[in-house]
Amino acid sequence: MHDLHLLQDLLVLFGLGIFTVVIFHRFNLPPVLGFLLTGLVCGPFGFRLVDSTKEVETLAELGVVLLLFTIGIEFSFAKLKKLKRFLLIGGTFQVLLTIGSIALLANYFLLPWGVAVLLGMVASLSSTALVVRLLEHKGELSRSHGLTSLSMLVFQDLCIVPMVLVTPLLGSSGSSVSAMLWLTGKSLLFVVVAVVLARYLVPWLLNHVTKTRRREAFVLSVMLLCLGTGWATSQVGLSMALGAFLAGLIISESEYSHQALSDVLPFREVFNFLVFVSIGMLFDFRVLIEQPGAVAFSLFALLAIKTGVIFLVTFALGHSIRVSLLSGFYLAQASEFSFILAKLGLAEGVIDPKLNQLVCAVAILSMAVTPLLTTIASYLANWADRNLPASWTSRQRPLPTDEPKLTNHVVIIGFGLAGKMLAKALERTQIQYIAIDHDPAVVSNSRACGTPIFYGDAASQSVLEHAHIEGARMVVVTIPDQSNAIQTVATVRRLNEGIHIVALTRSIEQIAPLSKAGASHVIAEAAVGGVEVIRGVLRTSKVNEDEISDCIKFAYHTAAPGRDDSK
Repeated sequence: MHDLHLLQDLLVLFGLGIFTVVIFHRFNLPPVLGFLLTGLVCGPFGFRLVDSTKEVETLAELGVVLLLFTIGIEFSFAKLKKLKRFLLIGGTFQVLLTIGSIALLANYFLLPWGVAVLLGMVASLSSTALVVRLLEHKGELSRSHGLTSLSMLVFQDLCIVPMVLVTPLLGSSGSSVSAMLWLTGKSLLFVVVAVVLARYLVPWLLNHVTKTRRREAFVLSVMLLCLGTGWATSQVGLSMALGAFLAGLIISESEYSHQALSDVLPFREVFNFLVFVSIGMLFDFRVLIEQPGAVAFSLFALLAIKTGVIFLVTFALGHSIRVSLLSGFYLAQASEFSFILAKLGLAEGVIDPKLNQLVCAVAILSMAVTPLLTTIASYLANWADRNLPASWTSRQRPLPTDEPKLTNHVVIIGFGLAGKMLAKALERTQIQYIAIDHDPAVVSNSRACGTPIFYGDAASQSVLEHAHIEGARMVVVTIPDQSNAIQTVATVRRLNEGIHIVALTRSIEQIAPLSKAGASHVIAEAAVGGVEVIRGVLRTSKVNEDEISDCIKFAYHTAAPGRDDSK
């Protein structure tokens, strides 16, 4: 019966979660706010619709582990080495100045330094999910302030792990130098072990698993590495989140990282929902009634200090007032990780429940007002452009970006004989391409020859996004598995409505399903063989080329009456 109670509670949460997300979407509010509201409504301070709060919190811990695991995959060791000047300098100053400013303010109000530093760390983080959603909605993700914001968000994401590591040391029981040195030593030892695993054991394991060509075995292996590494770190006194992050870094060094990320994302989204629901359950809305002055002052202090710090850092690094203003207002809110740090601080005794409720209230409100703040920022930026000196408003500084995105290239999905022949033809004509294949041996051998190819199931959105599908000129699908080919074509068409898709199929019967899925042109291998036979026989019989072409068209349409010529 206990299990049934948990199932019933999850059904209530999922049902209410869907409802709140739909409502919030109509008002252009981020879904995370809907998740928090779901937790508030269902939790002990709301209508108490859920009894299994402990079990939900346990599942939410898995959400944190999976979230940091995916961050580790996305920020590989190689990518960490490529972090550019603005990200490092701007991100470092933004985080340190925010922590310092908030800590000084908190200490001025007689809070202990450990508490003050924790509040500073909580305030220094911004919501990646919220900011990216707003930038995408406004079409500003690739503009200067969008890239600036993303650079700082990347650095903040990298700071999450050390912040989680430092938080227990801020309590009265763990603030000794010896404890910090011991913990640092264990962390360094674990990192060394992780690097060794990344180079030897994990690639060997994943290579043997992928040779089975069984997706369930690959998914189980990835989850084993994620949860197993998290468990191992917890056994030596470190956080599971740190272990999950390192597990992500380990897998990021293999050629299977993109497929691993694709397989974990659905799990992450479900458990992520429970993370924010569990946070919402901890929020006592009565704090807004009992401490309205403290909530209002703390919210104003957070938004003002953070906006000011980001504005000054961005402007000092050579950006215009417009970019600096927009960046400051976009990143002024607290983060979803702010709740996690506050919750960890509560568990470690750094802050008390009353202060935790104040932090949650301020963080939630800061996220809720962000859409309004970005609108205000646009008006202020326009005013600055009209009234301030041109030297302040027109200067631009090149921003760091990740590896340059491919554009106007061909994506080859399936690297069998047809894919390899096409790749050679594209190389000869100097047309850029990138290939995807689900056979680890093919990927390994082709990469050794310098072919731009990676491992993955192209029916997955994240795998196709890594191939820069949005900027490709054409996609060629040569997958032998026709069911997977149809799914792949449908996914490609959904991600890029205008792209030209060529699909290769073994049988004429598959032409119609592939065309319906979105293929622009379908080529049947059997028909191609038939065409070559007709051409060879008629040429030998001295038939002229025009008549050969007419005969081929007649034979093809007669043999494949169901073919859709509109494509």
